[in-house]
Amino acid sequence: MNTDKVRLPLEGLKVIDASTMLAGPWACTYLADFGAEVIKIEHPEKGDHARSFGRYKKGVPILWKTLNRNKKAITLNLGKPEGQELFKKLVTHVDIVVENFRPGTFEKWNLGWDILSSINPSLIMLRTTGYGQTGPYSSRAGFGTIAEGMSSFTSVNGSEKGPPTLPGIPLADGVNSAFGALSIMIALYERNNNSDGRGQYIDISIYEPLMRFMEAHLTAFDQLGIIPKPLGNGSMTNAPRNAYETKEGKWLALSGSSQDTAMRVFEVIGREELKEDERFATNENRLKNVKELDSIIGSWIKERELEEVVRAFNDVGAAIGPMYDVSQVFEDSHFKHRESFVTMEDEDFGEIRVPNVFAKFSKTPGKVRTLGPEKGKHNHEIYQGLLALSDQEIDDFKSRNII
Repeated sequence: MNTDKVRLPLEGLKVIDASTMLAGPWACTYLADFGAEVIKIEHPEKGDHARSFGRYKKGVPILWKTLNRNKKAITLNLGKPEGQELFKKLVTHVDIVVENFRPGTFEKWNLGWDILSSINPSLIMLRTTGYGQTGPYSSRAGFGTIAEGMSSFTSVNGSEKGPPTLPGIPLADGVNSAFGALSIMIALYERNNNSDGRGQYIDISIYEPLMRFMEAHLTAFDQLGIIPKPLGNGSMTNAPRNAYETKEGKWLALSGSSQDTAMRVFEVIGREELKEDERFATNENRLKNVKELDSIIGSWIKERELEEVVRAFNDVGAAIGPMYDVSQVFEDSHFKHRESFVTMEDEDFGEIRVPNVFAKFSKTPGKVRTLGPEKGKHNHEIYQGLLALSDQEIDDFKSRNII
């Protein structure tokens, strides 16, 4: 399909991204990937904190290129009255505002929901904070790292008998951003199908979306009083499930999360009698005897090379796959076929490979059109095109650090 001629599904939707760092900007990027016009606001001097997050090449932040792709960047000082007035004017032209400052900050700037919704009754506002807009912790500083700990995720992550372990990625921010984009689309659907066309604001914390992924453990504690502990690559909910080393020292991830799959594992390793073995016949019993089960499976895999193991498992429909490092991800033939990455021309790096748009739409696929822009790159386009400011007005605002 020639995506250059396909109308992107969110074309016409206008978004102000007034958020910083990861969770809020990521949510906006998902919308931008599908055609929404996202206006990225940054402080004229400080910019977005995400510009100093992660690694650099030639003095340029690498993550910024994909984190804020497909957006238009403007500068605006929301701490000054003139900047607040410009923001209000922008709000009259958009459908969505996304912000992630501490509760009360936008109100301090005279940009609270009551004011913005009176200016634009159809507005939808996503408010992302560490702990939400209400509650005893709402005024605290909150980051993904804290959310990963307080959600109870770290209590089940890490090596067996080891300490609670933080993930090696911004997991809470990533999960929050997907929930944030989903919440925006739900609010859009509701607005577009109600009689008065009024929008609403969305209060989303960073810890709660990740907590949803802990449901199996949370409900088990609620009903059975079970407090899970880290099991390394194992699981408290299904067996077999672990990482196994191959003959040449590579690693495979295996999951027998359904009864049928677990039975196929026994077929692959030539131990069909285990299907009738009381210790391994049910998931409940497999969990009770998981160390012996892992020893049986692990011994079989350790005698074989990775490709042989993967082929044998896939031949019978058992789930297994190599545990890649980031370099191997780029070389996988299936990922290449799926175009899981897209190569973009970049003024700083020449070329850069970034994750492609997910998911794949059959009729209106998204597209990576541009990479994260320089600070204020689109000031003239937005301030002149949307607010009809003159060159003189723009220069005056810039000289006074308003934009």
